[in-house]
Amino acid sequence: MRIGFDAKRAVSNFTGLGNYSRFVISNLMKYYPNNIYKLLIPKFPVDQQNEIRNDEEVYSLKNSWKPFWRTVGIVKNIKNERLDVYHGLSNELPYKINKTGAKSIVTIHDLIFLNYPSFYKLADRIIYDIKAKYACKIADKIIAVSECTKRDIIRYYNINPDKIEVVYQGCFPIFKETIDERQKQFIRNKYGLGYDYVLSVGSIERRKNILLIVKALKQVKDLHFVAIGKKREYANEVLRYAEENGIADRVHIMSDVPLTDLPAIYQSAKIFIYPSLYEGFGIPIIEALFSRIPVIGATGSCLEEAGGTDSIYINPNDENELSQQINRVLSDAQLRETMITKGAEFVLKFSDEKCTLKLMDIYKSLR
Repeated sequence: MRIGFDAKRAVSNFTGLGNYSRFVISNLMKYYPNNIYKLLIPKFPVDQQNEIRNDEEVYSLKNSWKPFWRTVGIVKNIKNERLDVYHGLSNELPYKINKTGAKSIVTIHDLIFLNYPSFYKLADRIIYDIKAKYACKIADKIIAVSECTKRDIIRYYNINPDKIEVVYQGCFPIFKETIDERQKQFIRNKYGLGYDYVLSVGSIERRKNILLIVKALKQVKDLHFVAIGKKREYANEVLRYAEENGIADRVHIMSDVPLTDLPAIYQSAKIFIYPSLYEGFGIPIIEALFSRIPVIGATGSCLEEAGGTDSIYINPNDENELSQQINRVLSDAQLRETMITKGAEFVLKFSDEKCTLKLMDIYKSLR
């Protein structure tokens, strides 16, 4: 098959949507190398031009500096490449994709901008909505990254459920490796983590709701909280609260932590806590389960899908419930061991091979 992708984020974005794009493309090439993959991008990243592989026998990169190329201009490239399938990896498809002769698939990661509009600028909400609504209407198949996202697509866009397939995403293989004690101690020393801590990973923004963890920390003795992610203005609010409540010395926010250091930080944590108000899926929970640490998530979106039945879920607005569950996990060794063991079994459903197999089955169904 000749399969094409809008690969802009695959080569230029190193957070969620970029990670998803690389996950899909690299695993398809690994498990199904006999297909031809075409990566279409609007422009080459200046600092990566010499690092991008460009092998016409396997896949090619097509670039253009024209404005609106991803919306309109890419259609010409799709026709010229004689694609069997074109996959929009990030909530959008080009205008008139149905005129190219290629079958189209779009991955919808979330519709948080409709569930929590206050977290987005008005102009951004309008653009996101137009793109996602059009893509869902015109696509031959829609991939939702969770059952929660599938429900949102049906609810907001009135799409036939039969058109939507749920395909989960795994995480980087580095999180599946057991880090030895010497390396863990080296990383802890590097970041000054000389204490017991609970961990949260993700952008430090209001939707992620880490202030709840800081509030709960007041009712948990001798424990620190480490948050890792890109700082937004919300980070200052979190730190102010910690200062005003006398626990600033136990709250640590870190940014720009290399991916290679994260597994040791995960595996050294007592508990991973993810109290986000709303998510499309929740990859950090997958990373934590592979790291063999207990997980506490929040109810209200899709986190139960990511964490399974043996993780714990709390009301994202109740710091008392969170503090109780933290103390419970810390004091109950049997509970902790069950959460770790069952979580490690559950997370195998998100293996690269299983996720990629389901994706390829969808491609084949459109031929």
